[in-house]
Amino acid sequence: MARKVAIVEDDFDQRENYADALQQSGYEVATYANRKEALEGMRKNMPDLAILDIMLENEMDGGFDLCRDLRALSPTLPIIFLTARDTDIDRVSGLRLDAWDYLTKPLNMQFLSVRINSLFRIVDSLGQTANDDKPDQVVVNELEIDEDSMSIRWKSQELSLTLTEFWLIESMARHPGHVKTYENMMQVTRQSYVERNTINGYIRRIRNKFKEIDPEFKHIQTVFGVGYKWNSGE
Repeated sequence: MARKVAIVEDDFDQRENYADALQQSGYEVATYANRKEALEGMRKNMPDLAILDIMLENEMDGGFDLCRDLRALSPTLPIIFLTARDTDIDRVSGLRLDAWDYLTKPLNMQFLSVRINSLFRIVDSLGQTANDDKPDQVVVNELEIDEDSMSIRWKSQELSLTLTEFWLIESMARHPGHVKTYENMMQVTRQSYVERNTINGYIRRIRNKFKEIDPEFKHIQTVFGVGYKWNSGE
């Protein structure tokens, strides 16, 4: 069965160009011109991947708002921002919303198709990993990770995490004491545009969320110049 890709783009010509290119690559395509239309359509029929422009009709940040809405509906949906806005602030904002990629216009249609295909390979590999012998639950001292609900609890209290934050904690806690390098963690985010400072920002926010529950929390240890590790304290 063909994968379904949703395109949210207010410019008719661009929207049709993207749709034609992806249909020729074998994808089923649904197109939307604005945030309201897209949210209604995807609530009824969630795609396998969504491509969002940021500026949608009269909404300057409509794509960002739509991304938040979609994350509430489907925490694991691959989302790509495809936009003319190319500032670092916009890139960081998009990736903090757990977009899987941030691409800028104009864009070669063949590259877009290849990039979507590579993201679907990641989706397939994640599904395969989920079916392996890896346990659905991980417990390290007072840390509890539930893969099924994609939730993490510390001292019996659930943390409010983004999907990327969940992945980063899970990757460290599965192997306590083992260093996760910056390169490893970049791969864990499933994002194409990730710098060391971005990883540092994620870890800073993660630590703060643990400290809201436990002010003495010190289990994420910095390995300077290399990366981070989960210190179980044993």
